[in-house]
Amino acid sequence: MANLYKKDAPFQVYISFKKYLDVLEHIRYNDRLEYRASYAKSLIERTKNFRELRDGFQDTSLLEKHEDLIGLVLADLFPTGLTNNEIKAASIPLSDITFNYTERFKSILKDAGKDFEMELRNIDDDEFYVFCCCLIVQSYFKRDIRSTLPFYYDIPNRQGIMKHYKITVNADFTEVYPTEGTKIPSDDVLDILLENLDDIKLWKKHFPYESWILKGFTIISLVDCTSEVALSDLKSSMISIDPGNLSPDENLIEIFKSYFDVPELNFGLMLFNTKDQRLEKLPIYENLFTHHILDFWINAFDEETRKSTFSNINYNSKPFVISNVENLDQEIQSLPSFKILKNNHIKSFMVIPIMKDNELLAIMEFTSPVKNSFNGLKLKKMEFFTDMILFSLNRFSFEKNYQIEAIIQREYTTIHDSVMWKFRNEAEKYFNASLGKKIYTLKQISFKNLTPLFGFSDIRASSEKRFYLMLEDLNQQIDSLHKIFSLITSDAEQYILALEVFENELNNEIKADSEQRFQRLLRDEIHPFLQAKLEIRTSSEVKAKIKDYFAQVYPQNDLFYFNRKSLDDSITLVNRKVADLLDEDQVEAQLIFPHYYERFKSDGVEHNLYTGQNIAPDLPYTSKVVQKLRYWQLKTICNIEHEFQNFKKDLSIPLDIASLIFVYNEKIDIRFRMDEKRFDVDGAFNSYYEIIKKRLDKAHVKGSEERITCPGKITVVYFGMENQREYLEYISKLQKRNILKNDIEFLKVEDLQGITGLLALRVSLA
Repeated sequence: MANLYKKDAPFQVYISFKKYLDVLEHIRYNDRLEYRASYAKSLIERTKNFRELRDGFQDTSLLEKHEDLIGLVLADLFPTGLTNNEIKAASIPLSDITFNYTERFKSILKDAGKDFEMELRNIDDDEFYVFCCCLIVQSYFKRDIRSTLPFYYDIPNRQGIMKHYKITVNADFTEVYPTEGTKIPSDDVLDILLENLDDIKLWKKHFPYESWILKGFTIISLVDCTSEVALSDLKSSMISIDPGNLSPDENLIEIFKSYFDVPELNFGLMLFNTKDQRLEKLPIYENLFTHHILDFWINAFDEETRKSTFSNINYNSKPFVISNVENLDQEIQSLPSFKILKNNHIKSFMVIPIMKDNELLAIMEFTSPVKNSFNGLKLKKMEFFTDMILFSLNRFSFEKNYQIEAIIQREYTTIHDSVMWKFRNEAEKYFNASLGKKIYTLKQISFKNLTPLFGFSDIRASSEKRFYLMLEDLNQQIDSLHKIFSLITSDAEQYILALEVFENELNNEIKADSEQRFQRLLRDEIHPFLQAKLEIRTSSEVKAKIKDYFAQVYPQNDLFYFNRKSLDDSITLVNRKVADLLDEDQVEAQLIFPHYYERFKSDGVEHNLYTGQNIAPDLPYTSKVVQKLRYWQLKTICNIEHEFQNFKKDLSIPLDIASLIFVYNEKIDIRFRMDEKRFDVDGAFNSYYEIIKKRLDKAHVKGSEERITCPGKITVVYFGMENQREYLEYISKLQKRNILKNDIEFLKVEDLQGITGLLALRVSLA
């Protein structure tokens, strides 16, 4: 058995010619043509002394021993007139062992070389076992389950090109039956098996190893389908892009050799960069692809002519083929760049533009050092897989963009759309270098000469509220502990005393570390003491109170947190609402002119806008852009204030917001800080702007204790009268729309550290 199959199978195999000898017996006694009856009789007589041919054998050496006799017996099945045309042989059923070849088959095997061994292509051990079982189901149980799974032999020709042959099998002269004692599966079992072709354990359970007998021989016929298989391999190769590992398929050139039947072939492909109007190599295939024709083409023209040529391809994208380079015009052969073809021994080539939506996407080249390797017929074969190339390039482009986005996210964090293009350019350089196994250091991203817009909607008195709510939480916790310890009088005196000390400190002379020391007392002493009480014999009343106490403790800090959590939830809701309103209105603002936008949440939401020509170099930029954005900002702040009045009643803790806009006329630079993954102002001069922003939050009206910001009012801070006139126009527009009241206040801002001369407007919401 081992010398017949390389894989396990559910049956024992015997080579036998019984069924065909039975056919000859029928001819001998029933054929009306005497010469056919006599011919059949003579063949049967010749085999009479070789019972193994009828009874069956497993010793493959007998095939060679009886080679002439077997050839004579099978002569009708292998007509001499077709021996040089048909690729045909007899075979051991489902085995790689073949015999009685036609002359063409012999010639193919001779060209493949002495060491070549035929094996079925792409079928693993489990698939082979199940296929054998299916043969039993079809032959013995008469189930119509003819397999559509194609079988192939891959056989190299004399030039080393891998040829692919599809196998058709005639199994008329085989028979299948169970060995003695084999349990025959029922129809229901067969149904289950056929529904579970991948369950090898189930198949082996009902069709155990060597539990059936397969006797006879098959006739295999091979059909050369190299082009079809190569086409299928091309499809698989070009669509199987692994997003995590964009690596080239080393077999791609070999597949092309098989497809075009050109033993000496090179392939090249360049992507077309529409923005820069130039061809670019794929770093992933830099060492595998050639670019001789494309290099020749690129170097043959000056920049202007080259761009014009690429532009014309959009209107005439017809591919072309040169069968013999030596037949090119002398004018072309005299070009200096023609040396590229000579030096690389190119004698024949094809160039094929790949188009998408009437725009050039890429250009392919096929070259060979052998004359007449390519012609119009080979070019015609391109039509069958051009769409696959297009699909693959689109897929590669998608994966490239995906990974560039990943680089941006990893290296720069989330980036606003308005400045994404600059990060993308840098990330693309990083990506291309990584594909080519090269080192590339990401450059700093910066934008210069920008006009800033800053504003905030601050939650008023949040720190004070948090302090008083903290006291309320801690007093409630101390009160709860007092109630527990009042029931535990024996060993809780030290904790009762400690609680009284903290209670007095919290409500009379609280210190900066009072909360931290109280937290440490709870964590290190009181809570372990209470946990121990739960684990020993204690009254049910005490245990219930302890459990109720721990249910109110916030696990992260061992403290009661209910009141402060209500404040945090309220602040979170306000921040989310304000941020969402800003983000929604940003859609309108970006239409005015693309600008960098960021916002930050703390106790309120502050936002920064930076606009300038450098943000969108391709768009026209004037001073009116700043004016429109400033009006948008004021209108948006008013909208936020109005919306806040609508949802503030839903807050669990009452809150108010106060909004401010800071007007700054000087241009500033911003730079992306890699360590913080965010933009920041760049340079000492620009830091003055940041200092002012930070100090405006708590600034007062000059000569008073009144804050410049006030709930229900919008405050605009600026330096000069020019800004005042500008904002009075914006306020007038909003007053006419009944968004603002006619109660403008003109204020002076107190001198801040290093900052003097600030003015302010304040106006109430209608």
